[in-house]
Amino acid sequence: MPQSTPHTPDMMPVLSRGKHRNPKKGACFMELASYLAGEPWSDHPSCTHSLLASLARDVNDHVGDDARSRLAPHIPEVIGLKGDDPRVDAWIAREAALAALPVTASERQGVAAVGLLRCERMLNQIEGRDRHHVDPRTAAALDAVPHARDWARGFTALGWGSASSFAKRSAPAIVHSAVSGIASAAVSSPDDLLVDLLERTVALCRVWFGVDTGVDTVAVPDATWQQLRSLTVRP
Repeated sequence: MPQSTPHTPDMMPVLSRGKHRNPKKGACFMELASYLAGEPWSDHPSCTHSLLASLARDVNDHVGDDARSRLAPHIPEVIGLKGDDPRVDAWIAREAALAALPVTASERQGVAAVGLLRCERMLNQIEGRDRHHVDPRTAAALDAVPHARDWARGFTALGWGSASSFAKRSAPAIVHSAVSGIASAAVSSPDDLLVDLLERTVALCRVWFGVDTGVDTVAVPDATWQQLRSLTVRP
C-alpha cells in the first residue's frame, strides 16, 4: 500500500506526553494537529477521526523521546482524515489489536483476542454477514495464540452492543489496551512497533476515507515548522 513521505524540515517541534493547556506548557501530536488545522488548541480536535486521534495520543504518550520525534512529520497527515463510516472504528481497533496480539504479554493476549473478536462481530453486524465470520488475517493471528483464542471465544455468547456504543467505548478501550500492551512488551523495540502502527493506520485511513493516496497531505512550510519548534522548545 502506498504511503506518503512527509517532508521533514531541519527544525521539528518537540512533542511531549500528556495534555497541555497551551504550547508554553508543551505539545502532543494532536494538539499540534489542532494548531496546524486552525482550530482552538486541543488534543481532541474536530479535524481528525476521533479513534485515529485516540490512537495518535496513545502512541505519543507511550513512546520514548527519540521515537516521539519521529512522529512529528506525520502530524499534517491526520488533518482532514475523518468521516462517518461506522466500520472505520472497527478497522482501526482491529489494526491495533492485530499489532498487539503477537507481542503482548500472555496475560494481555486474551484481552487483545477479545478485542479482535469484538471488531469482527461489529463488522459482521454492519455489513450483514454471519455473526461468526472472521477475517482471514484475524483468524491467522488468533490461531497463532490458541490459548488466548480459546479463552476469548468464551465471550462470544455475550452481547456486543450497537455501533455507536462500540465507537464510544469498546473501540477506544481496544486501542488503548493494545498500545499499552505493545509498550510494555518484552521485545527489542516496542517504540518501533508503535510508530509503525500509527504510520500504517494513517495510510489505511487515507484509503478508508477515500483520500487520493497520490495527493500530498497538508503542506506545511518550513517557516511554520520553525514556528512550532520555537513554541515547543523551552529557552
